Order: sequence, then C-alpha cells, then structure tokens
Amino acid sequence: MKKVVDFIKPAAILLIVAAVVALVLGLVDMMTRDRIEAIAQETKTNAMKAVLDASSYEQLTLDNAPADVNEVYAAEGGGWVVQVTETGSQGSITLMVGVSPDLACTGISVTDSSETAGLGAIASQQSTAGENFRSQFVGQTGTVAVTKDGGTINALTGATITSRAISTGVTSALALCETLG
Repeated sequence: MKKVVDFIKPAAILLIVAAVVALVLGLVDMMTRDRIEAIAQETKTNAMKAVLDASSYEQLTLDNAPADVNEVYAAEGGGWVVQVTETGSQGSITLMVGVSPDLACTGISVTDSSETAGLGAIASQQSTAGENFRSQFVGQTGTVAVTKDGGTINALTGATITSRAISTGVTSALALCETLG
C-alpha cells in the first residue's frame, strides 16, 4: 500500500502543477492574442507600403495561384503586392514583392526568414549590405536570376541559395501579376 501512495502523491502534485501552468498559459494567450494579431497586421502593412506605397490594398482571391504565392493584393492606384514563400538554405523565406502596372518589381521586403546570421540573413537586415541586395530587384521584369544563373542579381556572399530563393519568389510574383493583366 505504501508503494501505491508513494507513486500517487508525486503524480497528483505533478498534475496540479501542470493544470496551474496550463491555466496561466491560457490566460496569457487570451490577454495577448489581439495585440499580437494587431502587431502582425501592422508589420504586414508596413512591408506592403515599403514595396509599393498605396493608400489601401484589396486582397484578391485567386483560384489557380502558384504554390509559393500566399496572398495577392491590388494596390489602390495600380499595381500589386504579392506575398510569396520560398525555401532557402535554412528554411522558409517569406517576402512581399511590389509589382507595378507595367509588370516591373517596385521593391521587396523579407518579412520572415530563418537564414544563417551573417550570410543569408543579410537579405532581411536593415543594413547597407541588405539594402543594396534588395535594391537590385527594383525594376526587374520577367525571369529574375542571380548572375551565376545568367541573371543580373549579385548574390549575397556565401548565400547563393538564399539569393536564388528570393529571385525565384520575385519571378513568381511577376509571372502571377502578368496573368492578372
């Protein structure tokens, strides 16, 4: 009988601790959910404005969007903002791509990335190297590729896979917008 009590007592204590922790986590989630969603929306809006400034954006519903396209927005005044996700060297890279009515890239903004610090992560940083890399995409049309693949984009040093992924994302956005007319 003593062995059973010795087993049940720690199990009951563990169950109580787990229940209290779950309750606290649930309360924290309830208290912060709206704020987290508001920050995420603000971040998305800022990324959209950075690539194609407009007073408003209307989300489009597309039936046959490529797998790498997450969302498409028509910008007031013309053009589109396309959110794409590509696979980089360390995982997914999500970016916003602005596309003008004449189907040229107006800018890119990397909104989520898990690329290697000091290499692929430079693409999303607010540094001179990051800004120089991203600025190469402005004005690009058609198929966008790094110089190693016959294109005009200078890859980030040591981050060719990241650079290729971003080039592929921009190409997908441009091709999609071409179908939108």
